[in-house]
Amino acid sequence: MPLQAQKCETRELSVFLLDDGKVAAGGWGVPLSWDGTPSGLPEGFRSALVAAVEDHEHERQANAFSFMAAAVAKEFDKQGLAARVLEALTERATAAGLTHVVAPIRPTWKHRYPQVAMADYATWKRDDGLSLDPWIRTHQRMGASIVKPAPNSMVVTGTVAEWEGWADMPLPVTGSYVIPDALNLIEVDKERDTAIYREENLWVQHR
Repeated sequence: MPLQAQKCETRELSVFLLDDGKVAAGGWGVPLSWDGTPSGLPEGFRSALVAAVEDHEHERQANAFSFMAAAVAKEFDKQGLAARVLEALTERATAAGLTHVVAPIRPTWKHRYPQVAMADYATWKRDDGLSLDPWIRTHQRMGASIVKPAPNSMVVTGTVAEWEGWADMPLPVTGSYVIPDALNLIEVDKERDTAIYREENLWVQHR
């Protein structure tokens, strides 16, 4: 069935791809003000959201668009729909007068290498010169370039018991742990009863 791009009327720029009225894929992003330099980018995902809200509240003119998420329904996977979502979002951003397009992406396979720094992981390439990571490759094929790691892109703090529940595994002593699907290690402090996960993402720039 032909897919149709449908705009979601929210404050954020959003788009859905529909198949006979069923959502096959979707994504969203936020406008923000950016000086065009790597150092001027927000720290990561959470900071980009904060920057977008603060720019709006202070009436600062947005000149950039940041992809925040793109997802594809399981039955429509591996059909190139994620790229179509990003393309549709880019069209929305262009129509809104936003010059730059960036994204603090969460590489698909990084959870397989949680002890490797993002700066190193981002340099891993296949024989064709593209990234080893499928999600980074998707952006590269659209013309995006890697800018820099996005440290502390998402930070989740909880008690040891909370994280044991979230990770579905015991955390018996103070130290660093590999947890399922996490891009980085989780740091556990039994004496203070805290566990902190600091996720590092990767900034890419489409234009």
